[in-house]
Amino acid sequence: MRKAERLSAILEQVGEHGTVNVGTLADALGVSGATIRRDLQSLSRHQLLVRTHGGATANESGDEVPTRVKAALRQAEKKSIGRAAAGFVEQGSVVGMTGGTTALELSRALVERRGITVVTNAINIAAELVGHAGIRLVLIGGIARSSYELVGPAAEAMLANYHLDIAFIGVDGLTPEEGCTTYDEMEAQTDLTFLRRARRSVVIADSSKLSKVTFARISLLSGVTDVVTDRGAHPDQLKALERAGVRVTAV
Repeated sequence: MRKAERLSAILEQVGEHGTVNVGTLADALGVSGATIRRDLQSLSRHQLLVRTHGGATANESGDEVPTRVKAALRQAEKKSIGRAAAGFVEQGSVVGMTGGTTALELSRALVERRGITVVTNAINIAAELVGHAGIRLVLIGGIARSSYELVGPAAEAMLANYHLDIAFIGVDGLTPEEGCTTYDEMEAQTDLTFLRRARRSVVIADSSKLSKVTFARISLLSGVTDVVTDRGAHPDQLKALERAGVRVTAV
């Protein structure tokens, strides 16, 4: 296993479990304890985790995981979700997209499309799409978050001027009872505006977000038409979402 793959695997374990130890990682990844300790030290220097005696813990346990850490987690699943979601976009559509690492994969799946308009509040997604001749790009302004999203009243006022054929939002939590949630209340309001301006509203979320509730509600599931997730979701989770009235695609 290459170093980059090991680092990604370590970050995924930290993101899912909150804490890891050297011995368990060495066994799982098939390398020596010394190699794992060097990897943990490297990740610690970049403030992606916190070194402890015998292992490491999440850098922001209980809070929003930094975007640069999220980008290393569940990459294969997010790419699959992004490709599947791109299949929902018809020729000539006006597409709304919030930020997030899964939405970034969706944007990469759309770069070769022609004749679509993308309306986004995410700086990194705009950077991914700008300059592609077949895509008309509209960047929504607002207050910049560490997630690269521009949020707040200015963003919502600008969105009110547009009609979207389809909107894709990323979430930090998704349950049938509480709907879509995220860590930041201002981001939640901007995400809700995307949903309300669209004829079709799609949540793109890897399976780690299912059965999880975070601080601020974006919308109940009654405000969503579709959910795209990965096959790591338990069948009972998928059935519960379908019973709540949304179409579910697991890839």
